[in-house]
Amino acid sequence: LIQTNQSLDKLYIQENPKLKYRVLNHWDNLNGTVERGYAGYSIWNWERLPSYKEQRYTDYARANASIGINGTVLNNVNAQAKSLRTDWLVKASGLADVFRPYGIKVYLTAKFSAPKEIGGLNTADPKDPQVRKWWKEKVKEIYSLIPDFGGFLVKANSEGQPGPQDYGCSHADGANMLAEALEPYGGIVFWRAFVYQNERHVDRVINGYNEFKPLDGKFAKNVFVQPKNGPIDFQPREPFHPLFGGMPDTPLSLEFQITQENLGHAGHLVYLGTLFEETLQSDTYENGKGSTVSKVLQNYGESHGISAIAGVPNIGTDLNWTGHLFGQANWYAFGRLAWNPDTSSGEIAEDWARMTFSNDKSVISPVLKIMMMSRETYVNYTMPLGLNHIMNYDTHNGPEPWHDDPVWTAFDYHKITRDSIGVNRTAKGTGATGQYHNPVREMFDDIRKCPQEYLLWFHRVPWNYKMASGRTLWDELIYHYYKGVDEVRQMQTIWNELDGKIDRERFNHVASLLKYQEQEAIWWRDGCLLFFQDYSRLPIPANLEQPKHSLKYYKTIPFPHDWKGRYE
Repeated sequence: LIQTNQSLDKLYIQENPKLKYRVLNHWDNLNGTVERGYAGYSIWNWERLPSYKEQRYTDYARANASIGINGTVLNNVNAQAKSLRTDWLVKASGLADVFRPYGIKVYLTAKFSAPKEIGGLNTADPKDPQVRKWWKEKVKEIYSLIPDFGGFLVKANSEGQPGPQDYGCSHADGANMLAEALEPYGGIVFWRAFVYQNERHVDRVINGYNEFKPLDGKFAKNVFVQPKNGPIDFQPREPFHPLFGGMPDTPLSLEFQITQENLGHAGHLVYLGTLFEETLQSDTYENGKGSTVSKVLQNYGESHGISAIAGVPNIGTDLNWTGHLFGQANWYAFGRLAWNPDTSSGEIAEDWARMTFSNDKSVISPVLKIMMMSRETYVNYTMPLGLNHIMNYDTHNGPEPWHDDPVWTAFDYHKITRDSIGVNRTAKGTGATGQYHNPVREMFDDIRKCPQEYLLWFHRVPWNYKMASGRTLWDELIYHYYKGVDEVRQMQTIWNELDGKIDRERFNHVASLLKYQEQEAIWWRDGCLLFFQDYSRLPIPANLEQPKHSLKYYKTIPFPHDWKGRYE
């Protein structure tokens, strides 16, 4: 209140968090790198732990405590078993000692095959008594070193990670084995629902629901099933995951991504508060109108006694912690929404802007305008109208709708042909719409009712399909891609209004990154439209800024720099 110049008259505030567990899921590797991290290396200096405790650990704890975060998973979901060895547990205990005064518990990602890899057993079968005994002894050891240890996060049977299905067991069998070991100490298990085996004949959108829905009610009382916010993988826009509202007898923890894996990395200004709010305020209709994802999460507190939310952070060794100055707003927004999932993203943005820059309206107004338009701007110049997963296969940055190899192809995600584009996920297609409650199911299933922002997610649409705007689908795609680039240029103009009103270092930092963002937005726009045009055979209107390079150019180099025309 002081920082935002609000009145302290008759001050009386009493707040309780709406969700019990508010946890960061670090994707930090033990070698100091961060998977899908774009703000430098891991801030955990494992070599010097536990003896040397860097000041930054305390700063980190204070920052998180200030926004109500009360837990942190130290290591990557693609885990190494050695993180559970005694020597590494001692190191983790050093961080737990720093975090404890700030009310933050330490969690670890557990690799399911740890009993084989570091335990000397020849199996990790959750039904094996020796395996169960090993986990109980390991958990006992952990609590002897970290008395307030929070529990385990597990990624299993997805993207090559080991899991209970390797032994003919279910996700519930695997989670409950760990839950049994943790239960005497008050520990919990976060069991991720992000599971797919990249089977080309199976629509990835329906995988998670199909695997976990039949297991509803079969998990131990101290297990969370943890889906991502949407059913694919942290895309710029996804419909909410149908498991929210679909597993009433199992507490779910929602996983957001704060790091911008598929949102331009730390080079793009994209305020994610609006994305988080869009998901949280989506109505599942689980118990009729008003059963928003936010309410579903909060209701687990009453029905199961526990509730949770998780975020994959964008924190690293960069001087400003997050790579892009505005990336700090996403870390902040996650914490605020974890405390109260019904808070307005606009209110959060204003609080952050006032505390970060100034309470001067001539500063706040342009900053807020940029923040509140930025996510939709990114969607416009990358994957509008429900397009998804057409980013570069290796880097997840920049366009690659043309990627096609025997293992992975972007064509599964856009299904482009001479006459149409989009994936039929209706009742007559892959059936993804059937995983939602009515009236959401009917809305998504009917092309006339489906919200435009999810059109190509759920439907195959002809190029000449007439949109609500009166434009054809082809012209609507062009409109959005060009609008996105224009909006980045608007963001530059708005930011330039702040020249002289904030310090030179931060002004130049953001100004230079907005120029970079403009370049990448053009890369997305031109690369995608030229690729789509190969199929639609329709023109880009002559009055618009025409692509400077050929499609071959964009297909040949994985970043948007003109190498003096050598690839033309």
